[in-house]
Amino acid sequence: MRRISCVTTAVIMMLISMIALTAWAAEEKGPLWVHSQCTPLPTEMSGPFVRLGDGRLLTIKGADALTSADEGKTWGKWGIFADPQRFAISSEYGILRTKNGVVIVAFINMKEQDWRWNSAKHDADPGTRLPTYAARSLDEGRTWEAPQKLHDEWTGCIRNIIQTKSGAVVFTSMKLLNNPGRHSVLTYVSKDDGATWRASNIIDLGGCGHHGGVTEATVVQLNDGRLWKLIRTNWGRFWEAFSEDDGISWRTIHPSTIEASSAPGQLLRLQSGALLLAWNRPFPEGKTEYPLTGGDNEWSEVPVSNHREELSVALSLDDGQTWSAPVVIARQTGQWLSYAYLFEPKPGLVWLTTMQGGVRVSFQVKDLFPATPSAP
Repeated sequence: MRRISCVTTAVIMMLISMIALTAWAAEEKGPLWVHSQCTPLPTEMSGPFVRLGDGRLLTIKGADALTSADEGKTWGKWGIFADPQRFAISSEYGILRTKNGVVIVAFINMKEQDWRWNSAKHDADPGTRLPTYAARSLDEGRTWEAPQKLHDEWTGCIRNIIQTKSGAVVFTSMKLLNNPGRHSVLTYVSKDDGATWRASNIIDLGGCGHHGGVTEATVVQLNDGRLWKLIRTNWGRFWEAFSEDDGISWRTIHPSTIEASSAPGQLLRLQSGALLLAWNRPFPEGKTEYPLTGGDNEWSEVPVSNHREELSVALSLDDGQTWSAPVVIARQTGQWLSYAYLFEPKPGLVWLTTMQGGVRVSFQVKDLFPATPSAP
């Protein structure tokens, strides 16, 4: 009974902290505004999405793979797990169809989550877990092999999964560390279309709190072959890391030039070759400040901007060295619009969906960035 009481108290304390961050704004929730060049999607599915070999779309919901033959208007579904009572895929997952036609999903299993944050010591008690898994389908999502557990530690959000020029499959993940409680990031790499996986070195930059440290990275391959990872932090900007061996090791790690709220970004390599980034900036458009929260070793060791009432996008034609002016894609007072997914169903057409805030829009890149020349 005592352990259950401690766990319950820890969960309540975390919920109180989360509620306090948004209570000031939630009382004055405004209407959702989206950019005039955006069009509503034909689906309420949150993504991410992948295009199958026969042209259908595939996404995941709960314990099912959903496919659409009419660009998201209607969906059929197939179960992923032999025992669906043991698994529930979070809405924070990555999905990919490899060059060989293997569909891979990397996910956290909500059925196994056990959150035991101890506010007295600013750390997670033993038993805290939210495992990372990977599963694959060899027949376009109809049937799935048994999922592989890659680690038990509390994971958080898996932002995306890519396949490199050499054929390696790479996805971003996290691990909660202790003494003090904080987060770290890593990648998992497969050289055989998801049959086996290898973990990278862990990036641990310190910090303290149940949202402390480094979290929720997004990864893309640069034209020179290196992998580039943008990492969520509480320090006013993304940190970046580079890998020269397809994500097995990360050696160059430092602050990026991209200012950001304490929220994850999402990178996408467009078919044109340009890079698209969706993220929450630390301040509203035209402002230079925003109320800070944290700094008590509960959320974080430093006060941080959790500004998520605006979602912005930017375009880079030189592999992230420079970026276009940010464009606000959606805005809503009192509502978090974050955890964006980007999908390019046709060249130059982008679907943008969010896990927080329910944004479901599409846009033509050329319409949103008319002053930016086409990428080479």
